[in-house]
Order: sequence, then structure tokens, then C-alpha cells
Amino acid sequence: MDKQYFHHALKISEPNCIGCTHCIKVCPTEAIRVKNGKAQLFENRCVDCGECFRVCPVNAIYVDHDDFNQIFNYQYRIALVPGVLIGQFPENISTQQIYSVLIEIGFTHVFEIEHTVDILLEAKEDFKKKNPVTKPLISTFCPAVVRLIQVKFPALVENLILLKSPLDIAALYYKKLLTQQGIPESEIGLFYITPCAAKIAAVKSPVGEDKSAITGVINLDFIYNKIYKSIKQTGKEYCAVPQKDELDSKGILWSLTNGEKNTSSGRALAIDEIHNVIDFLEKIESEEISDIDFLELRACDESCAGGVLTSGNRFLTVERMKKRALFSDESQNTDTCISKELQKYKDYLIDNMNVSKIMPRSMLKLDEDMSEPIKKMGKMREIMDYLPKTDCGMCGASTCQTLAEDIVMKRADITDCVFIQRIMEQKGSMSLNEAVAKMKRIWGDKFNTK
Repeated sequence: MDKQYFHHALKISEPNCIGCTHCIKVCPTEAIRVKNGKAQLFENRCVDCGECFRVCPVNAIYVDHDDFNQIFNYQYRIALVPGVLIGQFPENISTQQIYSVLIEIGFTHVFEIEHTVDILLEAKEDFKKKNPVTKPLISTFCPAVVRLIQVKFPALVENLILLKSPLDIAALYYKKLLTQQGIPESEIGLFYITPCAAKIAAVKSPVGEDKSAITGVINLDFIYNKIYKSIKQTGKEYCAVPQKDELDSKGILWSLTNGEKNTSSGRALAIDEIHNVIDFLEKIESEEISDIDFLELRACDESCAGGVLTSGNRFLTVERMKKRALFSDESQNTDTCISKELQKYKDYLIDNMNVSKIMPRSMLKLDEDMSEPIKKMGKMREIMDYLPKTDCGMCGASTCQTLAEDIVMKRADITDCVFIQRIMEQKGSMSLNEAVAKMKRIWGDKFNTK
């Protein structure tokens, strides 16, 4: 078995899988095959975008997140909250209520991670000055996109901005804040409320770092339901929580499409939804598109508002967050969302902002010997000449090209193709029983000729 590059939050429950092929059709990196009637994951290709999770009709694909009760292993329990969590709730539920319920259900502190955005922007400007030739610079905010570039566009890893995300900066800040108060690290639990599977994977096996400062990651949908149920059951309209600083509009809008792009100088573009991102990166890689200074790339439609672990409609979430940003602009007279407390740690955070070089991990690594891939690519082209190029999925792979790759890598056989089987049957080189047996190996015993 190949070395596993990444932790994966997305898992497949084999007993529940019906081998329907919905997942193989939407997977942007061809990471799923159907074998013996069940979906199988090629882990080194998966980027945890969650597209398979969205389309599975029987919930056979699920997200493996940390148990909520894990927070009680720590005396100090910090909820690192994305602004998109606030956007899930109807406008008659206030941020104050949401924070209060988070405290009531067990957290001791609540911190919206986008408070760190202005510190990141300062570091980003410095990074741009030190890398004036690299264009376009690509945001590393979305971990699914970072992994996508590693496995599908390895030539573009040099374009990634090597800085921590607001989440990681927030974790760094809060750990420093509490340890300076004399609290042992062993008593501090930092828990992120995530809108997507990719951020779970990024915490468990961070790219560019050996270990994340974050203790655990909890499904946003799970937390949303706990908060909403509590508010509805108690009927509380207001709860007292410690004084908090309100985010400014930059922070509120950061996780939405254009949120990062609108803070960037020069020619900047924002692309969301992973298939759109792939299409655009192909044009960047082939130099069809040039003269772009910065790219904001997000795997989900409407960015984090469309994350697979969110509860609300993404368009309504965006509307609420934009209203919140407008209200914030009207009520604040400051151009920065750096609080006085956070300001004290700005130099420390900027000094610890960088991540190490991100390495390519091409999903099409055909051989360790550099002379062999050329031969294998030639073999793939030869096989493609025989395949029908219909991308029907009956072989258990998403496309004919994916099947050709599997054949070269000895994971499949050309007779897995039903069109090849029919030709062989007509020529008498394969019997109907042999063809049925072949299909059963792909689709399981449910496949029959009746």
C-alpha cells in the first residue's frame, strides 16, 4: 500500500454503501473507485473537499470529527468560532446569545478567529514584498485547495502564501494569552468549530507544520443544533457574557467569496467551488491566464458559507453576514479589528506566522524511477486509443482516462470496460459468463443478467 500522505476526515461506511457511483462522478481528484459493489477511497488523492459527502444518497460517506465531550478533559476550554457560525442563525438570535450558550454548554472562553485578520494582512503585505516576482500568489486559507494544488497542480505549490490561517493565528494567540497568565498548557483545550471536513484534516495533519496548536475539531452542524435547541427551549432573549470585541466588516466577510480578494492590492480574483477552481488553475498552469497578482480560491460554493458541515442555506448565510458587516461598519469608528488585548501579542504572532515550504505530492506518481513514468504515460495513451471515451463509470472508475491509469498501475484490467467486453464477446474471446463474473468483481453480487 502507498504511504498515506494525509489524515482524512471523510470516511466510507462500507455496509451502508450501495455502489451507486454518485461519489465517483463528482470527485474532483478521481479519488474514489467502486470495487465489489462498494466505494473505495484512494487516500493519497483525496483532498477532503466533501463533494462525495454532499451527493451520497444513503449517508455512506460521513465526517469523522472529535467527540464534543472531549472538551471536559481540560480546565480551560476555548471555542474557536468562525464568523460563519453566527451567520447560520436567524437575525432574531444575537451574537451575544450564541456566545452565552457556548459558555453554558461547557466552554470557558469564546473567540471568533477572524479577529486575527488584520495581523494576517500585515504579514501578507510583508510576504508580497519579499516575493515580488511570484505571481499569482495563492491564498492558503482553504485547506482543500492547498491539498488540491499539492496533488493535482504540483507546479503551483511555489505560489502558495506561506503564512498561517486566521484559525491557526487565533490558536497561537489564545494559547500564549493563557500560558502567560500562568496556566499550564496541559490544562488548555483549543477547539475549532468547523464548517468543513478539510479543516478537520488540516488540523490533524497540518501542511507546512509538524503539529497544530488546536486540540480538537467539532462539527459546526452539531454545535449549531445544540445552541439553537438551547435557545428555543429556554426562550432566553439575552444572556450575560464577558465583554467581547465586535468584528469589523473585514473580519466578518473574510470567509466569504471575495472577502480576502477585497483586501488585496493589484489584480486579484476570487474563485469558489472546487471544479471552478480546477478549471481556473488549469488555465494558470498552461499560461492561458496571466498578470494576476493574487488568487482567493475556495473549494465550496460561496466559500465557508457553503461548507459541507453548515446547517443553513448558504445564500441566506451570506445575506446575514453581509448585514452583520454593514451594522459593524456603522457602529465602529476603527479601521482595524485588532483588539487592545490582541495588539499586545501582535509582534509575537507575526514572528510566528510563517509555515515551512509546502511540498508537491502529485497524485499521478507513476513510478519512483524517473525513466519509467515516460513509458507509463505512453502506455496510458495507447490504452486510451482502445477505450470508448464515454466516461460511463461502468468499470468502477470515473473516466476512461482514470481507468487507463489504473490499468498501468495494475489496479485494473482493460477487460473491466464493458465496451471491450462486448467486442471480445463478439470475437469469441470472452464468454457471457466471464463478462458477468468480471462485472461482479466490480459491482458485487447484486450484478446479474436478469
